[in-house]
Amino acid sequence: MEQTPPSEQIHAASVRDSTEPGELSRASRIGRRVGRIALGASLVFAGISHLTFAREDFQAQVPDWQPFDQDFVVVASGVVEIALGSALIFAKKYRSHVGWVAAAFFIAIYPGNISQLVNQVDSLGLDTDLKRWIRMPFQPVLVLWALWSTGAWRAWRAYRRTGIFSANRDLSV
Repeated sequence: MEQTPPSEQIHAASVRDSTEPGELSRASRIGRRVGRIALGASLVFAGISHLTFAREDFQAQVPDWQPFDQDFVVVASGVVEIALGSALIFAKKYRSHVGWVAAAFFIAIYPGNISQLVNQVDSLGLDTDLKRWIRMPFQPVLVLWALWSTGAWRAWRAYRRTGIFSANRDLSV
């Protein structure tokens, strides 16, 4: 049996993505971390805009059929966005739980996007039907982004395999 030359052994070790089966590569961990922080920062910014300079634009997106005052909905969603964004950035211990909550939040506010499209509401630069239609597929992307960047989907898959749920399963994310 031939031995592999040391130079090829070093190359093979440097190419290998992980030290254990199922462990994320360094590039994947960095990508998820950057994605999670970017999503968190975007949510904090959006939340602040709900409470300040874009408040009226967000009020225009609140569906008429919902029973609450439009300003209350905008303020409440702004506070939730700031909390979720901060948790995405800082809450390491509950990261996968935060991912599921963020995904649920993105699903919960989707009717506002649908309402804006159906009722042809001009706000936040979405002043044509084409722009409003183009926006529609981005909400599901946010759902997937929240689940991927927090390791929530990965933790759920691990739970399905092992029967053990750990919010900290993927702390390297």
